Amino acid sequence: MRRRMLGAIALTGAIVTGSAVPAHADHKPAIKVTGGETQPIFSRADAVTQTVNIEVPVDSDSDGTRDRVQLRIMRPKETDQGLRVPTIVEPSPYWAGGNDITNHDVDIDDVSTLGARNARQNRPDDALAATFPGYYDNYFLPRGYAVADVDSLGTGGSTGCPTSGARNEQAGAKAVVDWLNGRARGWAPDGTPVTATWSTGNVGMIGQSYDGTLPNMAAATGVKGLKAIVPIAGISSWYDYYRANGGVLAPGGFQGEDLDVLAKYVYTRADREICKKVIDDIEARQDRDTGDYSRFWNERNYVQDAAKVRAAVFVVHGLNDWNVKTKQSVQWWNALARNNVPRKLWLHQANHNTPFRWRVEEWLRQTHHWFDYWLYGIQNGIMKEPRVDIERAPGQWEQHSDWPEPGTRTLDLHLNPSGELSTKARYGAPQSLIDEGRTRTAEQLADNWTQPDPNRLVYLTPALTKPMRVGGTPTISLRASLDGRSPYLTALLVDYGTDTRPTGAVASTGEQVCYGESVPGDSGCTTRTAHVTETQPFKIVTRGWLDARNRHDPSRTEPLKAGKAYDFRWDFQPNDYVFKAGHRLGVVVISTDYDYTLRYPAGTKVTLRPGGNVLHLPVAPR
Repeated sequence: MRRRMLGAIALTGAIVTGSAVPAHADHKPAIKVTGGETQPIFSRADAVTQTVNIEVPVDSDSDGTRDRVQLRIMRPKETDQGLRVPTIVEPSPYWAGGNDITNHDVDIDDVSTLGARNARQNRPDDALAATFPGYYDNYFLPRGYAVADVDSLGTGGSTGCPTSGARNEQAGAKAVVDWLNGRARGWAPDGTPVTATWSTGNVGMIGQSYDGTLPNMAAATGVKGLKAIVPIAGISSWYDYYRANGGVLAPGGFQGEDLDVLAKYVYTRADREICKKVIDDIEARQDRDTGDYSRFWNERNYVQDAAKVRAAVFVVHGLNDWNVKTKQSVQWWNALARNNVPRKLWLHQANHNTPFRWRVEEWLRQTHHWFDYWLYGIQNGIMKEPRVDIERAPGQWEQHSDWPEPGTRTLDLHLNPSGELSTKARYGAPQSLIDEGRTRTAEQLADNWTQPDPNRLVYLTPALTKPMRVGGTPTISLRASLDGRSPYLTALLVDYGTDTRPTGAVASTGEQVCYGESVPGDSGCTTRTAHVTETQPFKIVTRGWLDARNRHDPSRTEPLKAGKAYDFRWDFQPNDYVFKAGHRLGVVVISTDYDYTLRYPAGTKVTLRPGGNVLHLPVAPR
């Protein structure tokens, strides 16, 4: 998984100090604010850099010494002359790259899993990072911010052990905020104690994927001083990254990966032996046999701590992201809403990506105003703008007051034995499929929907007479029996109708966009990308999975009696999608999902019994 508060002071003058107070006659350095924005008056080329090893109040490697995280800071040189500034931090386990590892075998031939195979290649942007990569130093530092990169525990220059989201990693992210507020100890590489005398104590965090998860983790502690975060495709519960409704599940593109595999991948600290027992314990406790939710997974669930969040949260997610799936951001967003946490949301048409790459100017405007408002207290109107930005089609953005859209209602569509998906229930004979998901992908099983296929069941609406916007989390109820090895039930929500749609990928346009000060080795520019599209007769809009043995509770496996009908209900991944007039909305029911679930031997028979087979669809107003 790779990425990559409110200040109440109104600023009326054009020049203010680093702590957002009018300048005094002592002529200390000060930020400049014009038009409600901090201005780029400080030199990136002359910036001060420093490395600090910060004490974390845990000993995850059991060496008798508290762990430390390594923080690398770049700040305006004026901070050595009395300027005090807030800090924007990107925490990551990836700054030192990753290791060659193997994933778990997902072809299950024996009752117990698992061998290892499917060597996982380094993802392209996991290479050894240069000092201060990205745009934060070029863009934000000249505007009066310190920027900092921190190695998560067990990675790079930090000590401790990587645990794929456990409380020690959470404590490591929190410790950075504490040090910037004078509440934690830190040392220079030579052992000299260091304090952040230049820091206002106001901290923002930003990052994508794991780098977006760590800000969520820090915010969930309720740490004072963390004023605002921007989690891009961040995880809010690790169970929902590697599991779904009791079933073992893969992140898209990484079939067979799990918590232990990720921990081994990012384990790049200097001592490569001390954490092996910790990672072995993760492998033993993650439970790839049942997939059940447990206290082990509960430790990695931050949604339950949303009430503690003091930071404002700017959530960003791709509607075509099947690596970190949309549920991660939506359940976090909903929990924040229930607890009245200030928030914004962007939903875009790419996959595991950041809109900085194609909506550069507006991304910089909003994130700039976000941090100016929350870290400097500048009254720029960012919180009066529409709360939600949704990319409906490539480059076509809409703004909404909230999400899901007020007025969204649930439409029940019955999966009738005739193959019709209708608001009216009709009865008939049971229908069956024979699982062949071990050799056929969901896309293959959803194709050729007008032709008989013994390995799937398809239900279709008539051609839509007007567009239908689905915005939220669909669920499905089935009354079904299973007979065979596979315990999985998978449902696909499909848009049937030839159209040109975004694939989720982006590609370079060749256009250079410059956003900040250029220094040797860092141009301060980026190449704009655009969405890749393809014309296809259908698109799987979203999908959902259930381990039928967990029909009552993700925490409890219950045996299934072959051929006995049970009632099941489970969720799809959330989405916001418009089915066009003339298209048909479809539901495809299968068992094994080749790219996501464990793959048991073929042959499981799934039978849907008449009555109680319903798609519950959140339909939003247009």
